[in-house]
Amino acid sequence: MELAGITKIAAALAVLPLFGVGIGMGNLCSTLISSMARNPSMKDELFTKGLIYIAFTETIALLALVVSFLILNS
Repeated sequence: MELAGITKIAAALAVLPLFGVGIGMGNLCSTLISSMARNPSMKDELFTKGLIYIAFTETIALLALVVSFLILNS
């Protein structure tokens, strides 16, 4: 197998964590909405913490994409 094919396979493997990020984001958002519906008085605090957790989850996705692009461009 030539080197170009190996780098494409490595880049594809580096993007696999995006599946977990998608599942985690869906779970996080559905739980956040459910929590706000159950206790509307805590809406502001839940929303703030939810946005922070969503940002942390998105960071994992961005890092996976950066690693994939670095592998492809090396």
